[in-house]
Amino acid sequence: MHGLYTVLVAAVYFGTLAGAHKYSRSRHHLVARTTQYSTNKTYTIQDFYQAEDFFNEWTFFTGADPTGGNVAYQSMQDATSQGLAYVDDCDNSTVLAVDSTSSVPAGGNRPSVRITSNKSYTGGLFILDAAAMPVGCGTWPSFWSVGPNWPYAGEIDIVEGVNNQATNQMTLHSGTSSACTLDTAVNTTSEAYTGQVMGTNCYSTASSDAGCAFSDTDTRSFGYGFNNANGGVFALLWDASLGMSMWHFARSEIPSDITNLAPNPANWGVPAGFWSSQTCNISANFYQHSLVIDTTICGNWAGGAYSSSGCPGTCSAMVANATNFVDAQWIINYVAVYQ
Repeated sequence: MHGLYTVLVAAVYFGTLAGAHKYSRSRHHLVARTTQYSTNKTYTIQDFYQAEDFFNEWTFFTGADPTGGNVAYQSMQDATSQGLAYVDDCDNSTVLAVDSTSSVPAGGNRPSVRITSNKSYTGGLFILDAAAMPVGCGTWPSFWSVGPNWPYAGEIDIVEGVNNQATNQMTLHSGTSSACTLDTAVNTTSEAYTGQVMGTNCYSTASSDAGCAFSDTDTRSFGYGFNNANGGVFALLWDASLGMSMWHFARSEIPSDITNLAPNPANWGVPAGFWSSQTCNISANFYQHSLVIDTTICGNWAGGAYSSSGCPGTCSAMVANATNFVDAQWIINYVAVYQ
Protein backbone atom coordinates (compact mmCIF):
# COMPACT_ATOMS: atom_id res chain seq x y z
CA MET A 1 0.00 0.00 0.00
CA HIS A 2 3.01 2.23 0.40
CA GLY A 3 4.26 4.78 -2.09
CA LEU A 4 5.44 3.87 -5.56
CA TYR A 5 5.05 0.17 -4.96
CA THR A 6 1.80 0.19 -6.83
CA VAL A 7 3.14 1.17 -10.23
CA LEU A 8 5.55 -1.72 -10.26
CA VAL A 9 3.10 -4.24 -8.90
CA ALA A 10 0.44 -3.24 -11.38
CA ALA A 11 2.77 -4.10 -14.23
CA VAL A 12 3.67 -7.43 -12.67
CA TYR A 13 0.07 -8.21 -11.79
CA PHE A 14 -1.36 -7.99 -15.26
CA GLY A 15 1.57 -9.94 -16.66
CA THR A 16 1.13 -12.78 -14.23
CA LEU A 17 -2.54 -13.11 -15.07
CA ALA A 18 -1.28 -14.58 -18.30
CA GLY A 19 0.82 -17.06 -16.39
CA ALA A 20 4.21 -15.35 -16.48
CA HIS A 21 6.47 -15.91 -13.48
CA LYS A 22 9.07 -13.19 -13.39
CA TYR A 23 11.39 -14.66 -10.79
CA SER A 24 12.58 -18.06 -9.64
CA ARG A 25 14.63 -19.40 -6.76
CA SER A 26 17.07 -22.30 -6.54
CA ARG A 27 15.83 -25.49 -4.93
CA HIS A 28 16.42 -26.01 -1.22
CA HIS A 29 15.83 -28.89 1.17
CA LEU A 30 12.04 -29.37 1.14
CA VAL A 31 11.14 -31.88 3.84
CA ALA A 32 10.57 -29.39 6.67
CA ARG A 33 8.79 -26.87 4.46
CA THR A 34 6.10 -28.65 2.52
CA THR A 35 3.43 -28.57 5.24
CA GLN A 36 4.88 -26.14 7.77
CA TYR A 37 2.52 -23.20 7.20
CA SER A 38 0.54 -23.78 10.43
CA THR A 39 0.62 -25.73 13.67
CA ASN A 40 -1.89 -27.21 16.09
CA LYS A 41 -1.31 -24.35 18.50
CA THR A 42 -4.35 -23.22 20.49
CA TYR A 43 -5.14 -19.57 19.87
CA THR A 44 -6.98 -17.29 22.27
CA ILE A 45 -8.44 -13.86 21.62
CA GLN A 46 -6.22 -10.92 22.48
CA ASP A 47 -8.30 -8.17 20.84
CA PHE A 48 -11.73 -8.26 19.24
CA TYR A 49 -12.69 -5.12 17.31
CA GLN A 50 -16.33 -4.64 16.43
CA ALA A 51 -18.77 -1.75 15.99
CA GLU A 52 -17.79 1.20 18.21
CA ASP A 53 -14.35 -0.31 18.83
CA PHE A 54 -13.25 1.05 15.47
CA PHE A 55 -14.06 4.55 16.72
CA ASN A 56 -12.65 4.14 20.22
CA GLU A 57 -9.57 1.98 19.65
CA TRP A 58 -8.48 3.03 16.17
CA THR A 59 -7.31 6.44 14.93
CA PHE A 60 -8.74 8.24 11.90
CA PHE A 61 -5.84 9.31 9.67
CA THR A 62 -6.19 12.84 8.26
CA GLY A 63 -2.90 13.42 6.45
CA ALA A 64 -2.24 13.50 2.72
CA ASP A 65 -2.51 10.09 1.08
CA PRO A 66 1.05 8.67 0.90
CA THR A 67 0.21 6.77 -2.31
CA GLY A 68 -0.76 9.92 -4.20
CA GLY A 69 -4.49 9.16 -4.18
CA ASN A 70 -7.28 11.63 -4.93
CA VAL A 71 -8.76 11.46 -1.45
CA ALA A 72 -9.20 13.74 1.54
CA TYR A 73 -9.10 11.48 4.57
CA GLN A 74 -11.60 12.59 7.19
CA SER A 75 -11.34 12.90 10.97
CA MET A 76 -13.65 10.72 13.04
CA GLN A 77 -15.95 13.68 13.69
CA ASP A 78 -16.11 14.70 10.03
CA ALA A 79 -16.46 11.13 8.75
CA THR A 80 -19.30 10.50 11.18
CA SER A 81 -21.13 13.72 10.36
CA GLN A 82 -20.87 13.01 6.63
CA GLY A 83 -22.11 9.44 6.99
CA LEU A 84 -18.79 7.96 5.88
CA ALA A 85 -18.19 6.06 9.12
CA TYR A 86 -20.94 4.57 11.26
CA VAL A 87 -22.23 1.45 12.95
CA ASP A 88 -25.24 -0.21 11.36
CA ASP A 89 -27.66 -0.84 14.21
CA CYS A 90 -29.32 -3.68 12.30
CA ASP A 91 -26.33 -6.03 12.37
CA ASN A 92 -23.65 -4.18 14.39
CA SER A 93 -21.38 -3.95 11.35
CA THR A 94 -19.08 -0.98 10.79
CA VAL A 95 -19.30 0.97 7.54
CA LEU A 96 -16.30 2.90 6.22
CA ALA A 97 -17.18 4.62 2.97
CA VAL A 98 -15.97 6.90 0.21
CA ASP A 99 -18.13 9.99 -0.31
CA SER A 100 -20.68 9.39 -3.09
CA THR A 101 -22.75 12.59 -2.95
CA SER A 102 -20.41 15.59 -3.00
CA SER A 103 -19.45 17.57 -6.06
CA VAL A 104 -15.70 17.14 -6.59
CA PRO A 105 -13.83 18.40 -9.66
CA ALA A 106 -11.94 16.06 -11.94
CA GLY A 107 -8.57 15.44 -10.37
CA GLY A 108 -9.80 16.73 -7.02
CA ASN A 109 -9.81 14.95 -3.68
CA ARG A 110 -12.94 13.03 -2.68
CA PRO A 111 -13.61 12.47 1.06
CA SER A 112 -12.71 8.98 2.29
CA VAL A 113 -11.69 7.12 5.45
CA ARG A 114 -8.48 5.53 6.66
CA ILE A 115 -8.20 4.09 10.19
CA THR A 116 -5.24 2.64 12.11
CA SER A 117 -5.30 0.47 15.23
CA ASN A 118 -3.92 2.13 18.35
CA LYS A 119 -2.28 -1.14 19.39
CA SER A 120 0.63 -2.71 17.54
CA TYR A 121 1.51 -6.37 17.15
CA THR A 122 4.53 -8.55 16.46
CA GLY A 123 3.03 -11.85 15.41
CA GLY A 124 -0.29 -13.58 15.93
CA LEU A 125 -3.36 -14.71 14.05
CA PHE A 126 -5.35 -11.89 12.47
CA ILE A 127 -8.86 -12.32 11.06
CA LEU A 128 -11.00 -9.83 9.13
CA ASP A 129 -14.66 -10.69 8.60
CA ALA A 130 -16.27 -8.34 6.09
CA ALA A 131 -19.67 -8.42 4.42
CA ALA A 132 -18.50 -6.15 1.59
CA MET A 133 -15.50 -4.21 0.34
CA PRO A 134 -15.25 -1.08 -1.82
CA VAL A 135 -15.72 -1.62 -5.55
CA GLY A 136 -15.71 0.57 -8.64
CA CYS A 137 -13.34 2.04 -11.17
CA GLY A 138 -10.69 4.17 -9.50
CA THR A 139 -11.03 2.53 -6.08
CA TRP A 140 -8.09 1.05 -4.18
CA PRO A 141 -9.21 -0.66 -0.94
CA SER A 142 -6.82 -2.40 1.41
CA PHE A 143 -6.49 -4.11 4.79
CA TRP A 144 -2.86 -4.16 5.80
CA SER A 145 -0.35 -3.78 8.60
CA VAL A 146 2.77 -1.65 8.87
CA GLY A 147 5.59 -1.10 11.34
CA PRO A 148 7.45 2.07 12.30
CA ASN A 149 9.90 3.80 9.98
CA TRP A 150 8.80 2.18 6.72
CA PRO A 151 10.16 -0.01 5.21
CA TYR A 152 12.48 -1.19 8.01
CA ALA A 153 9.79 -2.78 10.20
CA GLY A 154 7.96 -4.16 7.18
CA GLU A 155 4.50 -4.07 5.65
CA ILE A 156 1.97 -6.88 5.19
CA ASP A 157 -0.80 -6.40 2.64
CA ILE A 158 -3.56 -8.88 3.44
CA VAL A 159 -6.31 -7.50 1.19
CA GLU A 160 -5.51 -5.20 -1.71
CA GLY A 161 -6.50 -4.45 -5.26
CA VAL A 162 -7.64 -1.76 -7.67
CA ASN A 163 -10.36 -0.91 -10.18
CA ASN A 164 -12.00 -4.06 -11.58
CA GLN A 165 -9.33 -6.44 -10.31
CA ALA A 166 -10.73 -9.95 -10.19
CA THR A 167 -8.81 -11.49 -7.27
CA ASN A 168 -7.04 -10.41 -4.11
CA GLN A 169 -3.34 -9.56 -3.99
CA MET A 170 -1.25 -10.44 -0.91
CA THR A 171 2.18 -8.84 -0.50
CA LEU A 172 5.08 -8.57 1.94
CA HIS A 173 7.50 -5.63 1.98
CA SER A 174 10.79 -5.85 3.87
CA GLY A 175 13.41 -3.16 4.32
CA THR A 176 16.40 -4.49 6.25
CA SER A 177 19.62 -6.17 5.16
CA SER A 178 18.28 -9.46 6.58
CA ALA A 179 17.17 -11.71 3.74
CA CYS A 180 13.49 -11.92 2.87
CA THR A 181 12.35 -13.68 -0.29
CA LEU A 182 9.36 -15.74 -1.32
CA ASP A 183 10.57 -19.29 -1.80
CA THR A 184 8.76 -21.02 -4.67
CA ALA A 185 10.64 -24.27 -3.99
CA VAL A 186 8.23 -25.10 -1.16
CA ASN A 187 5.56 -25.83 -3.74
CA THR A 188 7.65 -28.31 -5.73
CA THR A 189 6.97 -31.60 -3.93
CA SER A 190 3.86 -30.73 -1.92
CA GLU A 191 1.45 -27.85 -2.28
CA ALA A 192 2.27 -25.05 0.18
CA TYR A 193 0.12 -22.33 -1.40
CA THR A 194 -2.69 -22.07 -3.93
CA GLY A 195 -2.05 -18.52 -5.15
CA GLN A 196 -0.09 -17.41 -8.19
CA VAL A 197 3.39 -16.04 -7.48
CA MET A 198 3.85 -12.46 -8.67
CA GLY A 199 7.33 -11.60 -7.38
CA THR A 200 9.81 -13.17 -4.99
CA ASN A 201 12.02 -10.34 -3.68
CA CYS A 202 10.38 -8.75 -0.65
CA TYR A 203 12.98 -6.00 -0.22
CA SER A 204 11.42 -2.60 -0.81
CA THR A 205 12.53 1.00 -1.04
CA ALA A 206 10.72 4.22 -1.86
CA SER A 207 11.74 3.89 -5.50
CA SER A 208 11.40 0.11 -5.83
CA ASP A 209 8.66 -1.34 -3.71
CA ALA A 210 6.87 -4.11 -5.57
CA GLY A 211 7.55 -6.56 -2.72
CA CYS A 212 6.92 -10.30 -2.92
CA ALA A 213 3.35 -11.19 -3.71
CA PHE A 214 0.68 -13.74 -4.52
CA SER A 215 -2.50 -13.31 -6.51
CA ASP A 216 -5.39 -15.38 -5.17
CA THR A 217 -7.04 -17.67 -7.71
CA ASP A 218 -10.54 -17.40 -6.23
CA THR A 219 -12.65 -14.67 -7.83
CA ARG A 220 -14.66 -14.47 -4.60
CA SER A 221 -11.57 -13.05 -2.86
CA PHE A 222 -11.91 -9.50 -4.14
CA GLY A 223 -14.19 -6.83 -5.52
CA TYR A 224 -17.55 -7.68 -7.02
CA GLY A 225 -16.94 -11.41 -6.63
CA PHE A 226 -16.33 -10.96 -2.91
CA ASN A 227 -19.46 -8.84 -2.47
CA ASN A 228 -21.63 -11.17 -4.55
CA ALA A 229 -20.61 -14.02 -2.23
CA ASN A 230 -21.82 -11.98 0.77
CA GLY A 231 -18.24 -11.29 1.71
CA GLY A 232 -16.11 -13.62 3.76
CA VAL A 233 -13.02 -13.91 5.91
CA PHE A 234 -9.35 -13.15 5.43
CA ALA A 235 -6.78 -14.59 7.82
CA LEU A 236 -3.09 -13.91 8.38
CA LEU A 237 -1.00 -16.27 10.51
CA TRP A 238 2.21 -14.49 11.46
CA ASP A 239 4.56 -16.99 13.09
CA ALA A 240 8.25 -16.08 13.20
CA SER A 241 9.27 -19.75 13.40
CA LEU A 242 7.27 -20.80 10.33
CA GLY A 243 6.62 -17.70 8.24
CA MET A 244 3.54 -15.86 7.01
CA SER A 245 0.40 -17.64 5.79
CA MET A 246 -2.77 -16.07 4.38
CA TRP A 247 -6.19 -17.59 3.68
CA HIS A 248 -9.46 -16.37 2.22
CA PHE A 249 -12.80 -18.08 2.86
CA ALA A 250 -16.01 -17.14 1.08
CA ARG A 251 -19.00 -16.66 3.39
CA SER A 252 -20.42 -20.12 2.71
CA GLU A 253 -17.06 -21.79 3.39
CA ILE A 254 -15.88 -20.13 6.61
CA PRO A 255 -14.55 -22.85 8.95
CA SER A 256 -16.68 -23.41 12.02
CA ASP A 257 -13.71 -22.87 14.32
CA ILE A 258 -13.43 -19.27 13.02
CA THR A 259 -17.16 -18.72 13.50
CA ASN A 260 -16.90 -20.13 17.02
CA LEU A 261 -13.95 -17.81 17.80
CA ALA A 262 -11.68 -20.81 18.38
CA PRO A 263 -9.58 -20.77 15.21
CA ASN A 264 -7.27 -23.65 14.33
CA PRO A 265 -5.30 -22.89 11.14
CA ALA A 266 -4.10 -26.50 11.02
CA ASN A 267 -7.62 -27.42 9.88
CA TRP A 268 -7.90 -24.82 7.13
CA GLY A 269 -6.00 -26.52 4.34
CA VAL A 270 -3.41 -24.97 2.08
CA PRO A 271 -3.19 -21.17 2.33
CA ALA A 272 -3.53 -18.87 -0.67
CA GLY A 273 -0.13 -17.37 0.15
CA PHE A 274 2.82 -18.67 2.16
CA TRP A 275 6.16 -16.97 2.87
CA SER A 276 8.54 -19.45 4.52
CA SER A 277 10.75 -18.35 7.41
CA GLN A 278 13.52 -20.41 5.84
CA THR A 279 14.04 -17.75 3.17
CA CYS A 280 12.75 -14.73 5.09
CA ASN A 281 13.95 -13.57 8.50
CA ILE A 282 10.50 -12.76 9.88
CA SER A 283 11.62 -11.38 13.24
CA ALA A 284 14.18 -9.01 11.73
CA ASN A 285 11.88 -7.68 9.00
CA PHE A 286 8.44 -7.48 10.61
CA TYR A 287 7.64 -6.04 14.03
CA GLN A 288 5.39 -3.59 15.91
CA HIS A 289 2.70 -3.49 13.25
CA SER A 290 -0.45 -1.41 13.45
CA LEU A 291 -3.47 -2.59 11.46
CA VAL A 292 -4.84 -0.31 8.74
CA ILE A 293 -8.11 -0.25 6.78
CA ASP A 294 -8.53 2.33 4.03
CA THR A 295 -9.86 3.18 0.59
CA THR A 296 -8.02 5.55 -1.68
CA ILE A 297 -8.87 6.66 -5.22
CA CYS A 298 -6.60 6.57 -8.25
CA GLY A 299 -3.09 7.18 -6.91
CA ASN A 300 0.02 5.32 -7.97
CA TRP A 301 -1.59 1.95 -8.58
CA ALA A 302 -5.29 2.45 -9.34
CA GLY A 303 -4.45 5.46 -11.50
CA GLY A 304 -1.53 3.78 -13.20
CA ALA A 305 -3.53 0.64 -14.00
CA TYR A 306 -6.77 2.44 -14.85
CA SER A 307 -6.53 2.36 -18.65
CA SER A 308 -5.79 -1.39 -18.66
CA SER A 309 -8.59 -2.23 -16.22
CA GLY A 310 -11.51 -1.83 -18.62
CA CYS A 311 -12.61 1.41 -16.96
CA PRO A 312 -14.04 4.30 -19.02
CA GLY A 313 -12.34 7.65 -19.54
CA THR A 314 -9.59 8.60 -17.13
CA CYS A 315 -9.17 8.01 -13.43
CA SER A 316 -8.88 11.75 -12.85
CA ALA A 317 -12.25 12.31 -14.51
CA MET A 318 -13.84 9.44 -12.58
CA VAL A 319 -13.10 11.22 -9.30
CA ALA A 320 -15.80 13.73 -10.26
CA ASN A 321 -18.43 11.01 -10.82
CA ALA A 322 -20.01 10.76 -7.37
CA THR A 323 -22.37 7.92 -8.31
CA ASN A 324 -19.37 5.73 -9.22
CA PHE A 325 -18.59 5.49 -5.51
CA VAL A 326 -22.00 4.42 -4.20
CA ASP A 327 -20.63 0.93 -3.50
CA ALA A 328 -17.16 2.06 -2.46
CA GLN A 329 -17.53 1.03 1.16
CA TRP A 330 -16.25 -1.47 3.65
CA ILE A 331 -18.87 -3.31 5.71
CA ILE A 332 -16.88 -4.89 8.51
CA ASN A 333 -18.27 -7.45 10.90
CA TYR A 334 -15.12 -7.64 13.02
CA VAL A 335 -11.34 -7.78 13.18
CA ALA A 336 -9.97 -10.32 15.65
CA VAL A 337 -6.41 -10.76 16.90
CA TYR A 338 -5.42 -14.08 18.48
CA GLN A 339 -2.22 -15.12 20.23
